[in-house]
Amino acid sequence: MEAVEMNSVSLKRPRSEDDVANADEIKRQKILEKSKAANDSEQSIGTVTEQPEDTKNETIPNEESEEQEEELEDSDEDGDPESFADMMKHGLTESDVGITKFVSCHKGFSGILKERYSDFVVHEIGKDGRVSHLDDFSVPVDDEVNFEDPSEETFTVLSDEDKQRLEELQLFKNKETSVAIEVIEDTKEKRTVIHQAVKSLFPGLETKTEDRDGKKYIIAYHAAGKKALANPRKHSWPKSRGSYCHFVLYKENKDTMDAINVLSKFLRVKPNIFSYMGTKDKRAITVQEIAVLRITAQRLAHLNKCLMNFRLGNFSYKNHPLKLGELQGNHFTVVLRNITGTDDQIEQAMHSLREIGFINYYGMQRFGTTAVPTYQIGRAILQNNWNEVMDLILKPRPGAEKGYLVKCREEWAKTKDPAAALKKLPVKRCVEGQLLRGLLKYGMKNIISAFGIIPRNNRLMYIHSYQSYVWNNMVSKRIEEYGLRAVPGDLILKGATAVHIEEGDVDNYTIHDVVMPLPGFDVIYPKHKIGEAYKEMLAADNLDISNMRHKIRDYSLSGAYRKIIIRPQNVNWEVVAYDDPKIPLFTTDLDKLEGKPLPVLPTDGKFRALKMEFSLPPSTYATMAIREVLKMDTSIKNQTQLNTTWLR
Repeated sequence: MEAVEMNSVSLKRPRSEDDVANADEIKRQKILEKSKAANDSEQSIGTVTEQPEDTKNETIPNEESEEQEEELEDSDEDGDPESFADMMKHGLTESDVGITKFVSCHKGFSGILKERYSDFVVHEIGKDGRVSHLDDFSVPVDDEVNFEDPSEETFTVLSDEDKQRLEELQLFKNKETSVAIEVIEDTKEKRTVIHQAVKSLFPGLETKTEDRDGKKYIIAYHAAGKKALANPRKHSWPKSRGSYCHFVLYKENKDTMDAINVLSKFLRVKPNIFSYMGTKDKRAITVQEIAVLRITAQRLAHLNKCLMNFRLGNFSYKNHPLKLGELQGNHFTVVLRNITGTDDQIEQAMHSLREIGFINYYGMQRFGTTAVPTYQIGRAILQNNWNEVMDLILKPRPGAEKGYLVKCREEWAKTKDPAAALKKLPVKRCVEGQLLRGLLKYGMKNIISAFGIIPRNNRLMYIHSYQSYVWNNMVSKRIEEYGLRAVPGDLILKGATAVHIEEGDVDNYTIHDVVMPLPGFDVIYPKHKIGEAYKEMLAADNLDISNMRHKIRDYSLSGAYRKIIIRPQNVNWEVVAYDDPKIPLFTTDLDKLEGKPLPVLPTDGKFRALKMEFSLPPSTYATMAIREVLKMDTSIKNQTQLNTTWLR
């Protein structure tokens, strides 16, 4: 099947939900003022942008305070559209990562994807098939009275100074072994509230009452050393209650790990006591289930009063955490604004999506956004070429990234001194900072150990990116060679086992049954031309397809199988008219809870939008489904180049 010519599509760069009326004039002025400062674009390195299904929650020690790093990360002004698009000339396009084919026959049309982050809504589908919704803020009531359940007074009884001292004690930030809090109103009830407040807000601390000079004091101290921080007290948790509080997290414009870090910061606990079934996009509204160990629903519900862009609800207590990969998938509600397609084009595109589906490519998020794709680093790891791994991560590169990264790379190229390059980085938790710290610790002759300082998930994502790159290219070749039908030599799954389709059985299968392998030591390959194509592609990269075991066990690839065509479920769509590009075109879970009505839309508005709904299994990309509908290139490079005129 021939590749279909891409249709030009208008895809705007992210803008604030509350753009002021004169934003265009302000940004035009920025173009004049900052034309010489292109390297300070908002687009960061993009070395790791996606969490795989088997990701575990690892935390990275920070050398700067979290607040300082967040301030630094947010301090870069938006890059100008013209200069940003110019820098993205060095970025990836879909064809660079093997995404070249379509399965539908309709003519493509243009539309704006994620003009507002609220145009992209994701609801998680749990392992029981139930779609997660935020529709209840109530807190479950226990049969037993629990000492740890905080009252409203719990959060106000301690002064800010007390809280600061207790936090420093909890985190071992000073040499104090205890903190004394004077009881001003000496009643049993008041003392109980203070005891409760300390234990609820500062896990790992215990309390006792002491008389000192005729005054009553509550003494807070460590009960079980540093391990207590990650293991909240057991004795105060009712036996009839499950150890895990499950809740639905509604978040706007934050990815899952950022959200967990914010929650853990406000609760003063370690992030690793949270668990979830999958990570969700940042630039979207997402609804998913989270579980947390021995934190009460009441304490979680209190966060709704102090956090922006988050809401927690649908609380329940259970005896088990959540595990990555347990979800059945995700349900998407997507608005494509300012569409140009005729009604017939739209009907044809959406019927094709529902009946045929789309090619199950790994989306552009898998490969980063800069001139050094993540799959190149993954390939160097598999080749055991550690000098190249170091070089690819740290060398200067063309394209869009933060100014301090540019300075760090320049220093590295000039001196090859990890300490000097690290001084140029105010934010140490990026991959570059972690690798430089590793080189400082282990030396330039032990790059393997230095690279090992980077969290395991991030390291593995490089080689997963290479697998994805190979898979995308091979699937494009498979569709070009054999089209949309099952052929002898293709692979299908029987249970968890892959088998070849024999000549006599080919009529029993369709393209929707066919799978293709990600390269590894524990997979088989098609018996037709594409099997040879795998060998040739890996050989060209100096890799042996018959020996995918690495001398470092973590980097040995077992491989996996992935369907080449996905047919979305629960596909629905409608075309709506609107005049104001800032108004929402549907109500979210939070809107419904707050009783916000949907704006009345005109029947003959200036603009038209396509509202789509569909469900996808895990590890598939909604952007690839949208690509099939619009016939567009979803890469940042293409999107920005097509939108340099939006200010005018």
